[in-house]
Amino acid sequence: QLQLVESGGDLVQPGGSLRLSCVASRFTSYAIAWFRQAPGKEREKVLCIDYSGGSTTYTDSVKGRFTTSRDNAKNTVFLQMDSLKPEDTAVYYCAADRGSPWCRATGQDYYYWGQGTQVTVSS
Repeated sequence: QLQLVESGGDLVQPGGSLRLSCVASRFTSYAIAWFRQAPGKEREKVLCIDYSGGSTTYTDSVKGRFTTSRDNAKNTVFLQMDSLKPEDTAVYYCAADRGSPWCRATGQDYYYWGQGTQVTVSS
């Protein structure tokens, strides 16, 4: 079994930055994705990082502002969010694709999920 715990969510002003962490309970080579869900909206996949550190951005609105990185020695994945906007307000989740160490566009199996961390961007 794999457990994921997110942290780092907070209230931040527009234009500010936050770094979220996703800590795994054990070493994992699974690809890790960041999702978010805003009130009244469907959950969306934001970015994914594979075991080797390569990443893919799936949400156009965060390109150039959000990046993800990984420290396999510490079982931790990070989401750096810069130039935050009110529309980034959401609960952010990390999830592990138990079927692959690589980010996949189809056939994903995001079986393991964290509990989520709230990010609120407001003045």
